[in-house]
Amino acid sequence: MQKITTLLKNLGPGLLFASMAIGTSHLVLSTKAGAQYGWIMLIPIILANILKYPFFEFGIRYTNATNKTLIEGYLNRGKGYLWFYALITLVSTFTILAALYLVTSGLLINLLNFTNVSITLVAFALFAFISALLIIGKYVFLEKSLKIIVSILGIALLATTAMVIFKGKVNEVANFNPPSLFSNASILFIIGLVGWMPTAVETSSWLSMWTIEKQKLTNKKLNLKEALSEFNFGYIVTAILAIFFMTIGCLSLYGTNTEMSSSAVGFADQLINLFTIHIGEWTTIFVATAAFATMFSSCMTAHDAIARVSIDVLQKLKNKPNNTTEEIKKQSKSYFTIAVLVLTVINLAVIVFFNSNMGKVVALATFVSFIVAPVVGYMNLKNVLSTDVAKEHQPKKWLQILTYLGILFLSLFAVYYCYIEIIA
Repeated sequence: MQKITTLLKNLGPGLLFASMAIGTSHLVLSTKAGAQYGWIMLIPIILANILKYPFFEFGIRYTNATNKTLIEGYLNRGKGYLWFYALITLVSTFTILAALYLVTSGLLINLLNFTNVSITLVAFALFAFISALLIIGKYVFLEKSLKIIVSILGIALLATTAMVIFKGKVNEVANFNPPSLFSNASILFIIGLVGWMPTAVETSSWLSMWTIEKQKLTNKKLNLKEALSEFNFGYIVTAILAIFFMTIGCLSLYGTNTEMSSSAVGFADQLINLFTIHIGEWTTIFVATAAFATMFSSCMTAHDAIARVSIDVLQKLKNKPNNTTEEIKKQSKSYFTIAVLVLTVINLAVIVFFNSNMGKVVALATFVSFIVAPVVGYMNLKNVLSTDVAKEHQPKKWLQILTYLGILFLSLFAVYYCYIEIIA
């Protein structure tokens, strides 16, 4: 009991990771995976969670062992590493937030039953509101609010999954033909699923930044075992919830020839119906609120993290090698405010450019994350095996082997994707 109490008290970066991950990859991609392809999608979901685990774990390990962010570790390995990550951050700036805010806007329109309201206008309102929350409340607000939000979603999702399993699978339509897993469309979907399952690999540096921020606020540093336990709890929760979403999609829609909408509003309607049809119409408001709150928290965590990472990367590119933990602590509020607002303007422009098409934005974001994943994974491995990290804090041999397997797994997918898009 004491261990559980200590774990809950230490929740921080792992909780933020779970909240950020239980977003597009779960609500959208995991549900679609089950609805379109059935139980076979358990394989890529489980493989992605296992083989990508070390990449994220190293974000906690490196920072806990060195009191430095992964980004500073990239600079220590060479300026080329930092420039590469800066490029990734730039691409993320134009894709990840736009995708998250579009899905969240669709859920909000469903929740409030808006009619004749532009999703772009709703996204603008969300950007403005969340930007204000981040600028005023920052990390403290994030951590406290997410403990409630994740708990609400977990309860709703557990209840729905239990009801779906109890009722059993829906009957397949007479003319149902299972889609081929080896078609170009299916391969591209799996690439998107794996690319953002449980989330993009480049977000490992976000964990690193949140760890530093947690230490600054509490004036307390967890030992490596405690820090990894807190992260592992969040990671396991994200993996289990991904399977829950896939199960709901599979038992409720697979075999019915139902196409999941690429429209954010249309998809939100379908998603909420998946829950309420099994629990009861009376739960609509609760389920819709939980789903919206989950995506809302993903928007907050991603917006916060990308702002912090952008500031850190820019400072280090300006040849300020001493802006490590101490300088991160002293980051001015004005820099953070500017970063949050710039991200708002950029991603609203992306939403307008793509004409509010959720499918296009999510596809672009997942593609970029997938292609760079093996490189970022290798960069993180170089960090934790460097002289920055004491031998006793470096990963065990089995974890290093798992890392190489993950790099190989993602690299093969990336090469095949390029083959489809460029040669085939």
